[in-house]
Amino acid sequence: ALSTTLVDAPAQPFTMIASTALRTLARGPASLASTTRLLSSAATQSSGLPSSITRVGAADSFPNEYPGQNYIFNWCLNADGVTPLKKSAFRITKPLELKVAGLELPKTSPLKVNAKGERSKVPEAGSDALSFEAFDEAMQQTKDMLSLSDSLFCPEGHAPGTRTGVRVISNMGALAPDLVAYLERAPKRDPKSQPITCYVLGGVEEFSGYAIEEVEERLDDGSRVAVSVATVVVAGEKPSF
Repeated sequence: ALSTTLVDAPAQPFTMIASTALRTLARGPASLASTTRLLSSAATQSSGLPSSITRVGAADSFPNEYPGQNYIFNWCLNADGVTPLKKSAFRITKPLELKVAGLELPKTSPLKVNAKGERSKVPEAGSDALSFEAFDEAMQQTKDMLSLSDSLFCPEGHAPGTRTGVRVISNMGALAPDLVAYLERAPKRDPKSQPITCYVLGGVEEFSGYAIEEVEERLDDGSRVAVSVATVVVAGEKPSF
């Protein structure tokens, strides 16, 4: 009862509370918890701070960046509709960054791929095979599930033989080495949205489709121009390159 009264009572001199705490401690181990509360109250009251200050959690450092957690890149992914909620999203623009992400280097580089046969199998949104509504729904579901993924692996570079930027956002690390070997390396700059964005999701039902649209882009001089951008969505149990 004495310890409860002292803890809940108005501010009292530190020496009085500390003395009471020591007497309580002398009674044996059973009084240890009461002693701890008393000394905590004494320290708080002696500093003139309310007791509630002792309930504040530990402080976090800022910025808290590390491999897979880069604020600028996370904001860029957010603009692409994906938010890395698990704080593990790797921007991969060169082979060395595969190692940083804990992945293997590509076995063949550069990797040549003939995709003409597969290209005709991927329907365009707005065609008879794929409505805009179905594509938008699948794209949003894919983005949402990518946001919840444990890690995101995002190879980035130029489409082979062009200067068109490509970003792949995927939860499948096994695809990243081949994608890095396939894409041509581009000068590394601060991350920004690319003309072609591919969302590749593993562990789900199969879906594939793409859409091309025109959007306005602001140039360095502040003017705006219309540019074509493409969005590709590929989902399946285990999509392969």
